[in-house]
Amino acid sequence: MLKALRLASGEEFDMALQHAIMTALLEDNMSGFELARAFDASLGFFWRATHQQIYQELKKLADKGLLRSQIIPQAGKPKKIVYSITLAGRTTMARWVFETSKVQEAKDDLFVKLYNLSSENLSHMVAEVELRRGQAMKRLYLYEQIRRAHYRDPETLPTRRKGIYLALGWGIQQGEQFLQWCDEALELLSRSEGSP
Repeated sequence: MLKALRLASGEEFDMALQHAIMTALLEDNMSGFELARAFDASLGFFWRATHQQIYQELKKLADKGLLRSQIIPQAGKPKKIVYSITLAGRTTMARWVFETSKVQEAKDDLFVKLYNLSSENLSHMVAEVELRRGQAMKRLYLYEQIRRAHYRDPETLPTRRKGIYLALGWGIQQGEQFLQWCDEALELLSRSEGSP
């Protein structure tokens, strides 16, 4: 379980999604819709959340005074709520960075399914590994596009961008390692009794 951070008021909250949201708002003010899209294309690579979860957390963070919301009228459209991080939110983030990081252990039922591998389900498991390999290839391609477009020369990046570059690099290495595992798994399964 992720460690909780105690706020000045004595209230605790979950570090995971709320900190990822505040991180996304450090540089730009965004609506919930804009934040959800940005999350899908950036922080979402490292922390999964549905759009509904993001909207719920935005409201909680605003209620706690860590975010400020501003209603902006739009012609012919519903009102837009734009969120910005408050001084209290920035202070919370500054303290949080010094907390010990916690790794959330992976939960992937593919690996549990592999414990149940048999000649009866072999072709299905091969197809599932192939599907995962294809998904990993798409994600890795996207990571590489981002790296080439924005992080060609990491030495010249501002400090905060170096941190993003390092997280992106970890994602790329992890993706490459997963692809290697998929290739090894598919090779082994192709030589198994009952293979398609």
